[in-house]
Amino acid sequence: MKTKSTGAKYSAIVGIGEQLKQLEQETGQKYLRLNRGIPTVTQIDLSEVIPLIDFNSAELQVYPPNSGLMRLKKAINHYYFNDTSSEENIMITAGGMNGLDLIFKTLDTSLVLLPEFYWGAYANILKINQIPFETYYSFENLLAKKEQYKDASVIICDPNNPMGNKYDDKMLLEMVRKLNVNDTNIIWDSPYRKLFIEGKDDFYSQLICYDKVIVCDSFSKSIGLSGQRLGFVHSNNKQFLEVFNINLLYATNGINAFAQILVEKILSTPQGQRAAFEFREATRIAMKQNIDYLREKGFLAEEFYQDSDPVGIFTVVKFSEKELLQHHIGSVGLYYFTIKKDGPAQDYSRLCISVPHEELKAYFDNI
Repeated sequence: MKTKSTGAKYSAIVGIGEQLKQLEQETGQKYLRLNRGIPTVTQIDLSEVIPLIDFNSAELQVYPPNSGLMRLKKAINHYYFNDTSSEENIMITAGGMNGLDLIFKTLDTSLVLLPEFYWGAYANILKINQIPFETYYSFENLLAKKEQYKDASVIICDPNNPMGNKYDDKMLLEMVRKLNVNDTNIIWDSPYRKLFIEGKDDFYSQLICYDKVIVCDSFSKSIGLSGQRLGFVHSNNKQFLEVFNINLLYATNGINAFAQILVEKILSTPQGQRAAFEFREATRIAMKQNIDYLREKGFLAEEFYQDSDPVGIFTVVKFSEKELLQHHIGSVGLYYFTIKKDGPAQDYSRLCISVPHEELKAYFDNI
């Protein structure tokens, strides 16, 4: 049987997880799985939210609207954009990765620029869609070369995966303004921001003022529902949205109605908002404890956080993947997240530090 090669590779993170499972079976010893990319400090408690859903409703049992349920899009407009956008600018997707894939299927771009250290799925999705990509060393480096990047596209993830660092909002918005003037497309993929920001946040409202900005987000991290595979894409460009909507139809034929109704209840009802806040608060507290602990032990790779703040859900430490494995700690070598795989990244690892503090401490105390 003949197949078409995509050029993409199977996820290293999934592969490492399979390796850890095998080691546990062979040795009978438990491994701390910090290779994964989801918050596991606690689960969101949906016990007061589920009774709000009518499982016998036609809305749940028939095909949903192609671009998403209107009431979910209204909730997103309110929660993310302070009602400054329009529901017509929002497309519901089957998670962030599906949203990114559809963006690259829709956007006519000659080149995509990734951060020096980037989520591996970016590169693999671009390979599947046969779009060339390069990396930029820093935001200053990106702006210095911006004349070369007219009609290109830039992906910005803040807080970042794999580094877990957060940059100043004013600086980020000024950079977006300069890139927008330069006719560079900006793909804003930040599924971690809402995990850290509570209450009034006008960042997204300012971000979507620029016509070259495409926002891609998901609910996997901010409300702990990675299993529901739900996200959204926002754009002000009508032509982009028309083509995106067609691609969305033939890729999904509508996104899971239950997931949409569930997230709408979480965003818009007192019971859901309380459950989401308690999930985020517990997660933030544990992550700060873990970062502070790694810093005190001298394990945190401070050299990567000179002009930004480590906040999570990821952190880079001064150990290789093999060194941590000797102490029964699963991680992902930093070299998986960069083009320069033979460089100094070999000596560092990315951890998902969104785990209970005492659990992380118990393993790292042995180093």
